[in-house]
Amino acid sequence: MNLANLLVRSACIDPQAPAVAMGKRTLYDYRELARRAGALAASLRDGLGLQPGDRVALAMSNCPAYLEVLYGVWFAGLAAVPINCKLHGREMQFILADSGASVLFAGADIADALSPHVASLPSLRRVVIAGSAEYERLSAAPAMRPLARAADDLAWLFYTSGTTGRPKGVMLSQRNLMTMTLCYFSDVDVAAREDAILYAAPMSHGAGLYNFAHVLVAARHVIPESGSFDAQEIFGLAEHHRNVSMFAAPTMVKRLVEQAERGGVDASGIKTIVYGGGPMYVEDIERALAVLGQRFVQIYGQGESPMTITALARRHFTNRAHPRFRQRIASVGVAQSAVEVCVHDDAGRELPAGETGEVVVRGDTVMPGYWNNREATTETLRGGWLHTGDVGVFDGDGFLTLRDRSKDVIISGGSNIYPREVEEVLLMHPAVHEVSVVGRAHPQWGEEVVAFVVTEPGMQLATEELDALCLDHIARFKRPRQYLLLPALPKNNYGKVLKSELREMLTGRGPQ
Repeated sequence: MNLANLLVRSACIDPQAPAVAMGKRTLYDYRELARRAGALAASLRDGLGLQPGDRVALAMSNCPAYLEVLYGVWFAGLAAVPINCKLHGREMQFILADSGASVLFAGADIADALSPHVASLPSLRRVVIAGSAEYERLSAAPAMRPLARAADDLAWLFYTSGTTGRPKGVMLSQRNLMTMTLCYFSDVDVAAREDAILYAAPMSHGAGLYNFAHVLVAARHVIPESGSFDAQEIFGLAEHHRNVSMFAAPTMVKRLVEQAERGGVDASGIKTIVYGGGPMYVEDIERALAVLGQRFVQIYGQGESPMTITALARRHFTNRAHPRFRQRIASVGVAQSAVEVCVHDDAGRELPAGETGEVVVRGDTVMPGYWNNREATTETLRGGWLHTGDVGVFDGDGFLTLRDRSKDVIISGGSNIYPREVEEVLLMHPAVHEVSVVGRAHPQWGEEVVAFVVTEPGMQLATEELDALCLDHIARFKRPRQYLLLPALPKNNYGKVLKSELREMLTGRGPQ
């Protein structure tokens, strides 16, 4: 089983089907996409000496080269390590070192900033800048055909931050990603040759995972000229390409709705918006339905079971006559076809409908484990179930509603921010005695980061210094937007910080 065969299949059946577009301009067809991927694969194998199972990292913003490199990696029997290009250079350095990546494909926009952080990595043989003369030379080599791979071979190594502050490498196999792709057709949406998928969210994350379903049917892959999310640009591209599908965080959906209300745009070019990655409030999805129409599907997943835990199908958004319509659109839907989803109590017992507990998952989409992290694997996959850390409840019809995120993750603009990671950086400042980071509701981004800080006795602290510390160690989007000084953090009898009280302070309900 090799995911690259999806591309070979489409290149044989529909060689002249448009494959990749930059904005409104088609760059090449499926025959050429497959040739370029095969050429990169041959260069990685023969020119750079990589062997099956070696890792290749991608640190690029959305661009046509992303698909070429991904499939080139799989053609050569290698594993892809997509990295969020917004991360700080130190964070990328850790991922590159931990994964043992042999080659890094980097975007020209981040290459200079990244250079000092990768110079001394022992496993890294080569850094290739996308679009450079070297890149074009590698993609012009005689193409090879995909190597045979086993279903359980590593295909995608996705790094997700954890409560320990160190990212963990989620190992996703060929089988995991193939099963996820088939779930798209059975539980999310139907894709066809005349469709287009638009990458407005990072291809290093969920949006990029939906490439497989669209490669399988020889649909178009559209990269916005801006390389990022721009609501006005998206509507223009949808009008041009038609039958456009896209993955979007709830904050992106809100911005599309606001743009449509301001500009009176025609949304008929948009076929499907799959949203996920954070909470969508009932008022927001009802407003989106009223403005943009019945174009929505919701998915709930994690890196450990990508895009494939539950789904809220299009038909559930259209059935307004159902007596529990509002409750259903507030849920994350029903279990997808290839997985079992349950709610367990602390003892690992399955709870009946109506009772709240931890959401657990098992099936062929669930990762085999974390890269080089047996302890975390054992803890997360205990009892044969993926323990999500999310708290939820099923209703009698099988719809799952999430109650809380037990790991205290902050979701801002669709990106996960783990408080412990930010706290550890702030504690590096000599004037910081204690710190606790929480999320505060934000009208545009969903949540924003707020840090409660206790200073060392007798020491002065300027918040500008904390800002500079964060910007020197973590990605800009993880930086707190406000620092609140307290004489002490609220704690229980065991010394655990009561983040619930901190959140109440932010809403004005708790002690100041």
